[in-house]
Amino acid sequence: MSKHTSFRAGGSALALIEVENMKQLMEVLRFADEERIPHLLLGNGSNTLFRDSGYEGLVIKLGCSFGHMSIENEDTINGRSVKKKSKGEKFIVHCGASMLLSTAAAFMRDEGLTGLEFASGIPGSIGGAVFMNAGAYGGEMKDIVRGVQAVSPDGRRTKVFSHDELDFGYRHSALQDNGWIATKVMLDMTAGDKSDIAAVMKDLNARRNAKQPVNYPSAGSTFKRPEGYFAGKLIEDAGLRGLTVGGAQVSTLHSGFIINKEGATATDILQLISLVQNTVYDKFGVMLEPEVRIIG
Repeated sequence: MSKHTSFRAGGSALALIEVENMKQLMEVLRFADEERIPHLLLGNGSNTLFRDSGYEGLVIKLGCSFGHMSIENEDTINGRSVKKKSKGEKFIVHCGASMLLSTAAAFMRDEGLTGLEFASGIPGSIGGAVFMNAGAYGGEMKDIVRGVQAVSPDGRRTKVFSHDELDFGYRHSALQDNGWIATKVMLDMTAGDKSDIAAVMKDLNARRNAKQPVNYPSAGSTFKRPEGYFAGKLIEDAGLRGLTVGGAQVSTLHSGFIINKEGATATDILQLISLVQNTVYDKFGVMLEPEVRIIG
C-alpha cells in the first residue's frame, strides 16, 4: 500500500480492486459481505497509513468514471436552462467522489464559481474530503456540501444523505460511523469573479508551499487540533522539531507534520507519532489525537 498512499510507507493488503461503475462497486461490496472479508474504500490515500504488518482485507478504489463533474442551476429543476452565470447566483455542482480536490477547485475557478478555494491545495479526493470533513484556511467541506450519494457497506442499497444527516464535525462525518461509501457529492456554489477566485487560490497555495513540507511524503497535518491549542506549536514548544525515528521526522518547516524523510517504514512513523504524543502529554497535559487514518 506504500504505492497508493502519500506517506509512501506501509505493508500490503489482501487485494486492491478498482471499480469503474456502480454495478462493479456493489458487486464487490456484496461479495466481501457474503464472504465476510474486511474491506475499506481508499480515496487518494493522502490521509491514510497502513501498518507494516498489512491489512487482511480488500482495498477498494473508485476509478476514473467516478471523477465526472456537472453543474446544475437550481432553476433548471423547473425546466429553465441558464447559460450565463450572474454574480451571486446559486448553483449545485455534482462531483464524482474520485475527483481530486485540486481538479475540482480548478474547475470551479474556470467556471467562475466560488466556495472551494480553500481546498485547492489539499491532496485528496472529493469523497475522502467529505469522509474526513477536510478543511484549511478557515473553510471546511461542511460549509459547501449539500448532500452525498452513497452505497451501503454490504453493497445492497443506495441513498442520498442530506447535509444534516452527514453529521459534520471537526474532521468527522457520519460516513466514518456508518460505513456508507460516497460515490457522488453535491456542492452548493455561488457565481463569483473568476479573477478574484484565481487570486485567492494563488495566495493560499503560495502560503501552503512556503509553510508546509510539500517536498516530502506525508499525510498532511499529522494531528487534529486540540481544543484551545495548536498541535504544531505544542510539538515545537516540547522541543521536538526535527526529531527522527528511523526515516521518519517531525518536519523542521512545520512541526505539525511528520514526514517520510528517507525510506521510513510505517513502524517508524507510528513510533514517532507515539513519541510525540507522550512527550507533549508529559509536558503540557494535552493528548494529541492523530488525524491520519491508521489501518491494520
